[in-house]
Amino acid sequence: MGRSRGQRSRDKNKASLPQVPKNMKSDGIDEEFSQELADQADLEAQARANAANQRVKGKQRRS
Repeated sequence: MGRSRGQRSRDKNKASLPQVPKNMKSDGIDEEFSQELADQADLEAQARANAANQRVKGKQRRS
């Protein structure tokens, strides 16, 4: 015997619904940064992150 229709539609619906609404998701950046307390490694990491962000933004504009 086949599955009932209700179960089939329930399974399809569950796979398409997100667990967290898109407007509630964080972008992963949740750290505070103090320029006064930063050491050289922090400044280098911040420079690398800014350069990576600019590369990503440049690729998005070209697309």
